[in-house]
Amino acid sequence: MQHETQFIGQSGAFLDAVERASRAASMNRPVLVIGERGTGKELIAERLHRLSSRWDEPLVTMNCAALPETLIEAELFGHEAGAFTGATKSRAGRFEEADRGTLFLDELGTLSMGAQERLLRAVEYGEITRIGASRPIRVDVRIVAATNDDLPALAAAGEFRADLLDRLSFEVITLPPLRVREGDIGVLAEYFGRRMAAELEWDRWPGFADHVMDALEDHQWPGNVRELRNVVERAVYRWADAEAPIAHVQFDPFDSPWRPQPPQHRRAPTAPSAIGAAANIVPAATEVDAIDDLRAAVDAHERTILQHALGKHRWNQRQTARALNLTYDQLRHAIRKHGLMEGQEEGA
Repeated sequence: MQHETQFIGQSGAFLDAVERASRAASMNRPVLVIGERGTGKELIAERLHRLSSRWDEPLVTMNCAALPETLIEAELFGHEAGAFTGATKSRAGRFEEADRGTLFLDELGTLSMGAQERLLRAVEYGEITRIGASRPIRVDVRIVAATNDDLPALAAAGEFRADLLDRLSFEVITLPPLRVREGDIGVLAEYFGRRMAAELEWDRWPGFADHVMDALEDHQWPGNVRELRNVVERAVYRWADAEAPIAHVQFDPFDSPWRPQPPQHRRAPTAPSAIGAAANIVPAATEVDAIDDLRAAVDAHERTILQHALGKHRWNQRQTARALNLTYDQLRHAIRKHGLMEGQEEGA
């Protein structure tokens, strides 16, 4: 399992989760890692393995959601020749491959009830039986499992074995979503931006324009760190001027005026992208309630729209004016009004 192994962040919630993983690593017990997509569950699993006494033994990964239910048990426990159609020779499963090491089960909540029952026996007795075999095999495997499901709720609903949950939850590490990691968005954006600039062989890192950093901080990040990395790297690679701060960011890579529309009978109500088009930047209800100076709020909103539109069009003022349905003179007036001329050349 090869991943970006460096942990980047300074928020208390994030550091607490990393510290808990470090403390649990030395314990030869199962660990559950809970978190939204993109929060770094795989990194925590790797940390648990690398800091354990099993660090020089195999770290074997299996995504439980990536295989059809009929193949999951064969993948986990292996099979003998002739055990089922297509099984022409014996094959070791992931448990045997991970013997004396760590088995990382991602998307644990998708396991079938049959696979859960066999997993329970493996956890409790340290024995697995290949499909089609009559004798169990002893294995020494530490299990780390990850999910974004509410396993206690699934257990209460009868969709996940409560006894298996009891066996696996010696330690539970819940990773905080990026939106609550105070101060980490800027740190991560800077890290990913510098790394992409180096990949592009830029001589220097120009940084982000203030309005772009504000937009990054305000975004809710449903895809968490993975989404942030994609957004930042895409913004850097699309920005052709290594001397000027990056002044445009696109959160939704599918946002386009030419985006194909689904057939009418499949069309669902669509919400505006987070920034997609600059004119879609709308204050949240809580921000509206906090406004005590309407004119200043409108000016600030107009300035933000102008900054994003100008950045998107690389300060080409004629293109920006067309995109915002303004005349060239109206745009020039708005630029002067908001003091956006500093250090910029007049667009052609």
